[in-house]
Amino acid sequence: MASILTTSEELHDALATGRYDDGGPVRLLDVRWRLDRPDGRPDYRSGHIPGAQYVALDHDLADHDAPVTEGRHPLPSIDDLQATARRWGIDAGDTVIVYDDAKNMASARAWWLLRSAGFADVRLLDGALRAWIDAGYETEEGDAATPAPGSVELSYGALPSLALDDVAGFAEHGLLLDARAGERYRGETEPIDPRAGHVPGAVSAPTTENTSEDGRFRSPEDLRSRFRMLGAEDGMSVGVYCGSGVTAAHQAVALSLAGFEPRLFPGSWSQWSNHPELPVATGPEPR
Repeated sequence: MASILTTSEELHDALATGRYDDGGPVRLLDVRWRLDRPDGRPDYRSGHIPGAQYVALDHDLADHDAPVTEGRHPLPSIDDLQATARRWGIDAGDTVIVYDDAKNMASARAWWLLRSAGFADVRLLDGALRAWIDAGYETEEGDAATPAPGSVELSYGALPSLALDDVAGFAEHGLLLDARAGERYRGETEPIDPRAGHVPGAVSAPTTENTSEDGRFRSPEDLRSRFRMLGAEDGMSVGVYCGSGVTAAHQAVALSLAGFEPRLFPGSWSQWSNHPELPVATGPEPR
């Protein structure tokens, strides 16, 4: 697997030369999205890393025509994702750098999708946009120039995942992590999905604990210790979900850095809770 993270300094040097020493030509994706502010284009236009293409998560990284029973952010079809990646100008052999302005909680979705679709070299800017600005590097306003269409070919299956029918059995016999905030896991509040609680057997593991205050990922050793305390063992495949499959990708990044093999449940709680025949657990315990 290619590098997962890049630093601001490494990215700055790669942009100056046009490519990474251990990779290819650079393509930058700005994935501004938050649950309470899904349209990130105004923030993008107010200042982004020069040359970065804006990514509309709800449209570019999800199937917006899927029925509600598939969750809030179902995976886009491979044809749609490939067409979108080509619109971003991506060719085989490029190094794609993704970032956002929220500790990579949103941009990790682009990382996971492209990796899952077989694109080998996708990296997160560690510390996200804040790290770039804190390093003293320039940003640009408005929209970046439209790139020449790319020619990348994509195909799903490069990363393991969990379908809805797989989740209950996985939670029964393996480690399934719930990446949402603790109060949503416990069922004390549910701001958007139809039922409160968690998948029976899932263990609470809020995504916010993957990073330090500056938005950078904790060290692989720290992350490995964290996940081992939650029940992960060497060689174990660990399942992960969140509200709609967005921040679960951030957890997948952290698990990968820690040396585990994550299996992301793309439909996540928004899909599970839209199936009334499926059980729900509440409280602080998995069951």
